[in-house]
Amino acid sequence: MSHVSCRSGLTRPSSSPKLEAQKSEIRSPTDFAALEWKQRSSVPTLRNVLDERVREADSGLYQKLENDRVRCFACGHCCPIPEGQPGVCKVRYNRGGTLFVPWGYTAGTQCDPVEKKPFFHAYPGALAYSFGMLGCDLHCAYCQNWVTSQALRDPSAVSPPLEASPELLVRDAIAQGAKILVSTYNEPLITSEWAVAVFQEAKAAGLITGFVSNGNGTPQVLEYLRPWLDLYKVDLKSFDDRHYHELGGRIGPILESIRRIHDMGLWLEIVTLLIPGFNDSADELRRLTEFLAGISPDIPWHVTAFHGDYKMTDPRNTCPEDLLRAAEIGRQSGLRYIYAGNLPGMVGPGENTRCPQCHETLIERYGYLIKNYRLTPEGHCPQCATPIPGRWSARFAGQIAARPFLPRKRSLLFTIR
Repeated sequence: MSHVSCRSGLTRPSSSPKLEAQKSEIRSPTDFAALEWKQRSSVPTLRNVLDERVREADSGLYQKLENDRVRCFACGHCCPIPEGQPGVCKVRYNRGGTLFVPWGYTAGTQCDPVEKKPFFHAYPGALAYSFGMLGCDLHCAYCQNWVTSQALRDPSAVSPPLEASPELLVRDAIAQGAKILVSTYNEPLITSEWAVAVFQEAKAAGLITGFVSNGNGTPQVLEYLRPWLDLYKVDLKSFDDRHYHELGGRIGPILESIRRIHDMGLWLEIVTLLIPGFNDSADELRRLTEFLAGISPDIPWHVTAFHGDYKMTDPRNTCPEDLLRAAEIGRQSGLRYIYAGNLPGMVGPGENTRCPQCHETLIERYGYLIKNYRLTPEGHCPQCATPIPGRWSARFAGQIAARPFLPRKRSLLFTIR
């Protein structure tokens, strides 16, 4: 399960002298209940807090309609939003005929190996500084980041936001030793304006940028992101539109976005969480992998193990044999780089990068740990000189961390009250 670290030193607000005086005047349980209700009603809700941390959406990401309605282009829903209402995502909303979007906070930060995102063909061993906001345009019952993605949809999902600025996030990332900044934890497409502001600052500092996303994009939002984004991981959850309807979306915009992301020249990797009884039939996996291979056989495909989480605890956990079966289907479809994930040491060579020409092992892994790295500085196989697609460093400098870790230095962020 993914965990979001809010390194801020949360403290409970102290009672005011006025409140202490009110408490001293309590003479009955009824008086106490009335005071308790008054305290609760005066505490800002998460919705209230976030409504103050907004700015107008980029003009290219929404359209003004009649009767103060707007149409949002941040995700594939393309919501027509009435005045005073939010979109499906719950965080982009119409105020007086103007679309307002999240700004000035993060729901948490965490330093991870880039392999955890997962990116296996992008700067192996590098440290990725992850940040995110709140909200999502889907509502997956098995979401591992539900405390952030479902925070405005599910009252049991609570994630206190941290005040932030693009400059502060980039300074924090550099202080922790990160090479890559990744927008994740919620669906980053619906907070694209904030991501671009952060990525502009990151690019100026020489950092790599990435999205970990459900891929439910639009041509407008992908063009908006294109100048500032290097890496893009899409979570392709199924190849059945009925399943996507269960999750709150449609498969069409996601498949079109995958094609577009690849055509834009961004580095693309795909992940499919294999859920027994949901998306693991041989027919569905064959159609999914044939679709990816039809775009490019060089797209890395990560097929990863499900475990019960959030509201989906009924299916059994995915076993190594399930992953290996799916990987074999992907190979038959023509994919050259397939990774069986989430079960370290239990899937044979399924975690390793191998040369598709001579089958030499080029990067040996155990979970997020790189045990051996043999690519040339140009990203070629040393045995047969076959170029391996990806984003490679000229020199493998070793691995900063093989697992998520606590910061080297105190974080610069603090909690919004």
